[in-house]
Amino acid sequence: DLATAFTDRGQIKYLRVEFAAAVEDYTAAIECQPGFEVPYYNRGLVLYRLGCFDEAMKDFRKVLELNPQFEDAALSLKQAILDKEEKQKQSY
Repeated sequence: DLATAFTDRGQIKYLRVEFAAAVEDYTAAIECQPGFEVPYYNRGLVLYRLGCFDEAMKDFRKVLELNPQFEDAALSLKQAILDKEEKQKQSY
């Protein structure tokens, strides 16, 4: 289906370190199928790597809302929270 195709293409772009293009594909996948948790998770990972912790946490929380058993999303959310706190400490 289209959402899976966008997600797969986003993954290829992510592996090529084409982060902005990957985010676009993951977002397109979400628009096609809002209940599909994988593109939220993948987009969250890209946003996390870009240092956009708030946006990443929003995506990880959406994954857990859709699928509370998605352990990698729970771990990624915890890590994003910790890294955001650490970044804020360093800003002082």
